[in-house]
Amino acid sequence: MSDRSHRPGKIRLFWMQSGGCGGCTLSLIGAEGPDLLTAFEAADIEVAWHPSLSEASGAAVVDVMERICNDEEPLDILCLEGSVMRGPNGTGKFHLMAGTGKPVMEWLERLARKARYVVAVGSCAAFGGITAAGDNIAEACGLAYDGRRPGGLLGPGFRSGAGLPVINVAGCPIHPGWLTETLHQIASGRFEKSDMDEWERPLSYTMHLVHHGCARNEFYEFKASAERLCDMGCMMENLGCKGTQARADCNIRSWNGSGSCLDGNYPCINCTAPGFEEPGHTFTQTPKIAGIPVGLPTDMPKAWFVALASLSKAATPPRLKDNAVSAKLTTAPVDKQKKLP
Repeated sequence: MSDRSHRPGKIRLFWMQSGGCGGCTLSLIGAEGPDLLTAFEAADIEVAWHPSLSEASGAAVVDVMERICNDEEPLDILCLEGSVMRGPNGTGKFHLMAGTGKPVMEWLERLARKARYVVAVGSCAAFGGITAAGDNIAEACGLAYDGRRPGGLLGPGFRSGAGLPVINVAGCPIHPGWLTETLHQIASGRFEKSDMDEWERPLSYTMHLVHHGCARNEFYEFKASAERLCDMGCMMENLGCKGTQARADCNIRSWNGSGSCLDGNYPCINCTAPGFEEPGHTFTQTPKIAGIPVGLPTDMPKAWFVALASLSKAATPPRLKDNAVSAKLTTAPVDKQKKLP
């Protein structure tokens, strides 16, 4: 926790938590293939401090922060988990750093100015997330965004020491691989602006849609829709699934060894997107106009969707119609080339 403990050549990471549940850390600790510590070691990342992984607390942590701010210790990567708490009335006094009397948001801004890279871990740190929902009494925001609006704590013009904006590893929570891959790219000096999408999220996972690899894709193709959460069919038409819009690889990169929200019979709520926490309707309801879902698949014209959906439903095999509204697969596919006696 000092110059004497810092090992030259290592990538130094400092992790702060603010307004949130700590769920991204819990998810990260569950990293597999490799585990979290092995992933850090492989990238030569040295954790200067993390609230769950480090033994130091109190004055020892404040000392490290002061030394970084005074240019006495290096800071390669600053990670924030949880939203920035600006209340009340922009003072930040809802969240003070113990032992300093200063708001955490003040420390965050000072540390961000010293870091080569700044990483928002989770949708709260990126956009405000769940903490900013409702009336947002806490005046919560992200590092570079306030919901969908540029700004946040650091402002849209912020650039880290490496010349990059805040890197938003969004998700609620994140998949461990989304962060460890990003940190490995950073550590190798191969993370650039071209590696981010329009919300500054790493393309390593937002190049995909949650729809990719979904086990319910055959039901989607024929618009054989589930009517209840326990049904096997596609949940887009009736149950609020946004997998065809959500940018993430959740059904390609398994969680906890296997599975995803959809595999657990729950619709995708697009948790990597700004404002996901305020959809304007219940998460398990698909809003419609004249029977047409409002949230159409990404990049798809409405007229084409209506035409294709009508054709698909007309061609739906009876097997899919039956299985779509069942809690388990009840009708098996049949090889019509096999002649039955």
